Amino acid sequence: MPSEKSERSSKRKQIRNRSIRSTTRTFIAKARSTIESGDQELASNTVKQAIKSLDKAAKRGVIHSNNAARRKSRLVKKLNSIPQ
Repeated sequence: MPSEKSERSSKRKQIRNRSIRSTTRTFIAKARSTIESGDQELASNTVKQAIKSLDKAAKRGVIHSNNAARRKSRLVKKLNSIPQ
């Protein structure tokens, strides 16, 4: 059983991380849906937002940097697969 002080600290970090993770997931979902729609310009903008959000999450330690890099790579790969 963790001490009370470390438990409070853990809860605080969990609450902060939850909002950052949620916004990141939202941006990724928007990027995927715009890629599916086929609009190159709009998809490019939403992918940029998602990448920015992933970078912030990785910088703050919410997700691992390799996890962010993998997700960014997959998004850009899908973006580049849109026929022009």
